[in-house]
This record gives sequence, structure tokens and C-alpha cells, in this order.
Amino acid sequence: MINIVEDIKAFSEKQAFGVCTWLGEKISIPSSDIRKFFIYTSFLAVGSPVIIYLILAFLLRMKNYFRSGKSSVWD
Repeated sequence: MINIVEDIKAFSEKQAFGVCTWLGEKISIPSSDIRKFFIYTSFLAVGSPVIIYLILAFLLRMKNYFRSGKSSVWD
């Protein structure tokens, strides 16, 4: 049973958007602290941090598409 829980945890961490990790690297805070912040504020604000998290995840994904599609004028 413990292996199943660990497998689910590992899968969810690999498949997550990476918003907490990206934000943690940008402001030099451990990603676990950022995850705790989202969890605690979601209890206080009834879901609004989840919406902010999803918006950040969307913007993070879109940033990669915009950067890969642009080419230089001089190419």
C-alpha cells in the first residue's frame, strides 16, 4: 500500500505544471513552502489561490510556445 501512495505522489509531482518550482527558483524560496502557501490560502479564500495557480500554469506553458515560435529577423 505504501508503494502505491509513493507511486501516485511521484507521478503527480512529475506531471504537475511546475509552477511552484518555477516560482521558487525565481524568488529563491523552496517549492514546498510555496505549495503550503497555496494549500493554506485555498482554505482561507475558498479556492481563489487554485485559480491563480491555474492561471500561472497556463502562462508558464504559453511562455514556452511564444519563445519557441519566434525567430530573429537576421536568420
